[in-house]
Amino acid sequence: MSFSLNRFASFVFILISCLSTAAVWSQPKSDILSPELRNMLPSTDPNASVALIVRFADQVPLSSYGTESRQSIRRKKLITALKKLATDSNSGFLPWARGRGAERVRTLWLINGVALTVPARTVTTLAGWPGIAAISLDDKMAAPSPAVAVPSSPEWNLTMIKAPVLWNSGFTGQNVVVAVLDTGVDVVHDDLQNRWRGGNTSWFDPNGQHATPFDSDGHGTRVAGLIVGGAAGGTSVGVAPGARWIAAKIYDDLGYADYSDIHASLQWALDPDGNPDTDDGARVINGSWGFIGYPNQCLSEFRQDIQTLAAAGIMVVFAAGNSGPYGSSSLSPANYPESLAVGAVDSSGDVARFSSRGPSACDGSVFPELMAPGVAVRTTDLTYGGAFPKSYLTISGTSAAAPHLAGAIALLISALPGVTAPRLTLALLTTAADLGAPGPDNEAGYGLLDVAAAHTRLKIDLAIENDTDKDGAPESLDCDDHDPSIHPGATEIKHDSVDQDCNGYDLTIDITKASFQPRVNSLIVEAVSGLGPLAKLEVVGGGPMVWDRRKSKWSITIRGVTANPGTVTVSGIEGSETADVR
Repeated sequence: MSFSLNRFASFVFILISCLSTAAVWSQPKSDILSPELRNMLPSTDPNASVALIVRFADQVPLSSYGTESRQSIRRKKLITALKKLATDSNSGFLPWARGRGAERVRTLWLINGVALTVPARTVTTLAGWPGIAAISLDDKMAAPSPAVAVPSSPEWNLTMIKAPVLWNSGFTGQNVVVAVLDTGVDVVHDDLQNRWRGGNTSWFDPNGQHATPFDSDGHGTRVAGLIVGGAAGGTSVGVAPGARWIAAKIYDDLGYADYSDIHASLQWALDPDGNPDTDDGARVINGSWGFIGYPNQCLSEFRQDIQTLAAAGIMVVFAAGNSGPYGSSSLSPANYPESLAVGAVDSSGDVARFSSRGPSACDGSVFPELMAPGVAVRTTDLTYGGAFPKSYLTISGTSAAAPHLAGAIALLISALPGVTAPRLTLALLTTAADLGAPGPDNEAGYGLLDVAAAHTRLKIDLAIENDTDKDGAPESLDCDDHDPSIHPGATEIKHDSVDQDCNGYDLTIDITKASFQPRVNSLIVEAVSGLGPLAKLEVVGGGPMVWDRRKSKWSITIRGVTANPGTVTVSGIEGSETADVR
């Protein structure tokens, strides 16, 4: 994993007199501008375009959403509140800013901020707008590159963390969506193509360079393979082969990411289709990147994003960094308290020399939290447009270690769908296999990831809670604690007027048509529901369906589908239904 910060603009500071506006004006505070911005302003042409991120002071109280036990409801309420606050904050500011030369405006509702460009002479004027908390440079980050290693024995890394134990119990990550924020993903690889969720809301390129999944670098493809890859090459390479991936290509084709692109990608992972009423976001996000060159510093650029995602119940995994073997070499964002940082071990369980060490520069806590295989692990590689659909590479780096944890979390969620993120984190940390000196330390954290032990711990914890019908769901989550067949995560029986999975509805969705049209690169889906026009049906990854009142059915035509996805999933407020595509 390799990171760097690059400065692409310099600025001249110009004092601007107070302009007449309809807003209540206040004198700008010097601490509103970041030190980097203040330092760069004196040497810039007043007319030069400056890329900024503006943050507003008003924030959604995240703690008020932690008491909602149902993941989908919590997300809906939080996303709705975040977007409303962003709209309110921007309603007066954006027209005013555009009148002063603001361009390339992008709303960052996850942090109640906005990315924009303005002439350098306007920077201090923006700082005077009431309610602005901070203005910083929209800087750039270079794409990471893990080291290529010598060939290794296939699958040793998956066996080391005991992923096959859960596979043998039927848990492979099914029904779990993992977001890969990286250089992109090569979607035509035989181990990745059928594991992409597909549709119009499963790929995000903030630079607008590629309408469908693409990766010219290879880093993201290798990360995705370790999370969800299958066995097309003869051996299993991914921890959770039953999970589905979505991806944001945070780096452009030159290998750089604007900070605003990363902010936008993090908020996209929470709400890909832009509709809070649909629960289409990721449960896990993998970030095998960070701020190299800044060891032992707490760079808070993305901390608010991660805090908000955590409040929504999303677990965010970061590579610890390759700044070892020295102590106090933690990197951001991995060293945020809300992140899960993963260091690297080799096949003998020894901590890799390159793996960053703690303590965390943000709060002094143990860093990294967990260790996973990250030396000479085999994964998917670029196919070069499909010329090599079974291409693999053996790599090293904490970029390779982090996906093991992201995949392990997907396995655990598939086994226990109602489990919360805090409980998952506690189970992972307390069951890790201790390495080196007894107890948690700043070289190996809490120890080596053991997904089977975490699964056992979670089952025991759930069983000892107040669970009258002993179905594994505590009374606080169970809608009927006197019937063991009814609980969160239970299999819903269609058309029986019983709400087995505790989502408030019986499942009545039937997919009546799922047809791939290769000549026009489109997918036609039709469905019906006992709720009729109230069902709010959508194709997962494809967008909302349209209600036809005359024919009493829902339908959608998804264009730009270049290959038969194999299956399609229709979801609504009552649940979801999957059917084969013909």
